[in-house]
Amino acid sequence: MRAKVLLAENPLNDLAVAAEVAPPDLDLIIARAGSAEYRAALADALCVVGFGDASMDDAFYGAARKLRLVQLLSAGYDRCDLEAARRAGVPICNNGGANATAVAEHTLLLMLGISRRVMWQHANVAAGRWRGNNVADTRLYELDGRTLGIVGLGTIGKKVARMAQAFGMNVLYYDVKRLSEERADALGVRFALLNEVLRRADLVSLHVPLLASTRHMIGAAELSAMKKTAYLINTCRGPVVDEAALTAALAAGTIAGAGLDVFDQEPPPADNPLFTLPNVLLTAHMAGPTWDNQYTRYRNAFDNCQRVARGEAPLWVVPELAG
Repeated sequence: MRAKVLLAENPLNDLAVAAEVAPPDLDLIIARAGSAEYRAALADALCVVGFGDASMDDAFYGAARKLRLVQLLSAGYDRCDLEAARRAGVPICNNGGANATAVAEHTLLLMLGISRRVMWQHANVAAGRWRGNNVADTRLYELDGRTLGIVGLGTIGKKVARMAQAFGMNVLYYDVKRLSEERADALGVRFALLNEVLRRADLVSLHVPLLASTRHMIGAAELSAMKKTAYLINTCRGPVVDEAALTAALAAGTIAGAGLDVFDQEPPPADNPLFTLPNVLLTAHMAGPTWDNQYTRYRNAFDNCQRVARGEAPLWVVPELAG
């Protein structure tokens, strides 16, 4: 009997790619989360594939008696009810680093974009001002020779470190899981305490999961510790940064600028004060999903589904549920 896999529809998922990649031994059912079709398929599903959803609570697991795996297509799992999954004995797995290259590239994009004021330049050219109205006060900066501080040296953080070194940057990192000296040497990074990273870095890039311990880990005190010429880059989760404190710091010139792909509230409200600031570069939580990694995300997801169907342990179980 083929294993039933329930794939939740989402605009960020290309269903044609899913159908192309899906192995023939999996019975793939595609439905919109919460629909009658989805609820009906849930009763017999061995695996559910999609993004983290707050509706996946005790009632969800109670309706999915045959469920043995919740497989995410994203790296983040902060919207998942981990305790409900624990009570049901169902592992939640992330995407195995499928979007790590995309997020790392987007991080460098934000670094380059904010330090070279790309949006300001585009607006001037498009408005016929060519180089703006005050060229003498324009300050554009290179990445070469700058110090990058990475907070969270997981799969994405490591890729960012390698890419940054290609631009000639020096890399410091802080992570609760410290690398051995041998591994740090191989990667070309140096460990520093968080306060040191903030104080010494020209650009600080955040790559931590959203946990109770990381919520608002960058607040007014941390921003004040940074150089006035420094930039903050956030491509992990919005609430890792105290957005009100960041807005105040950007407005006051406490730091030079920020590149943000994530926000406290998504989508952010139309009156978000970040929209009025000239020293921010904003994108719409689009660092991860690219056309290229559609295939990788589905490939990793279906591989894990096959593992569970064979009675094997899945890969990439989120740390809180591992073991």
